[in-house]
Amino acid sequence: MMTDTKAKAVAYYTALGEKNIKAVKTSLHPDVQFSDPQEKVVGREAVLKAAEGFTGIFETLTIRAKFGSEDQAMVVYEVSIPGLAKNLTAASLLSFQDGLISKIELIYDSKYLAGKKEESSST
Repeated sequence: MMTDTKAKAVAYYTALGEKNIKAVKTSLHPDVQFSDPQEKVVGREAVLKAAEGFTGIFETLTIRAKFGSEDQAMVVYEVSIPGLAKNLTAASLLSFQDGLISKIELIYDSKYLAGKKEESSST
């Protein structure tokens, strides 16, 4: 059975953009791994916590491009974050296992968020 990775990636980022954590959760594999320039987390609950923190800092999330292959998808998106002069552009490489997102590798320029880090980090 082939997974429509592009459609699943778009559904995940659409849910994230709508700040719908319940829908985000249904996309994630129990052992999902997430990494970005600032952190690495493993497990659905840890990734959900990171996603919730992320939804708290942006106003809008706009998907700019999407590509899919058999077991991976790539989504390029922009988020508008209050206090930042311009939108943050990020690329996310998603890997799939059993039709669910098993790995999220988020790529962006971490210098861009340097001024926001204290505000958004969880304690």
